[in-house]
Amino acid sequence: QVQLVESGGGLVQAGESLRLSCVASGSSFSPVVMGWYRQAPGKQRELVAGITSGGRTQYVDSVKDRFTISRESAKNTVYLQMNSLKDEDTAVYYCNAKTWTPLTGSRDYWGQGTQVTVSS
Repeated sequence: QVQLVESGGGLVQAGESLRLSCVASGSSFSPVVMGWYRQAPGKQRELVAGITSGGRTQYVDSVKDRFTISRESAKNTVYLQMNSLKDEDTAVYYCNAKTWTPLTGSRDYWGQGTQVTVSS
């Protein structure tokens, strides 16, 4: 049974940095994509950054020059380095992993979320 556990959230001032970590546990778990979503109060959940098993990355425009996603595939771990944080980055950040097989197709797994609060 797969579980995603996030860590690294907290309270920081604008301009500071945080590094989020997500560890996926489970037997024979091989996600094709791992990434981070965020949801602020009253707003829709949005994709912040994603990374494929081949290392291809994608970012939402608002964080493209400030955030970096990386992964350690052997440990099923994904990181989000967040630099130059702004108050609009305040949200609950959720780790996501997607698997795909010919028999089952696509399946998403979600963490419980970690709060990031940026004060200015």
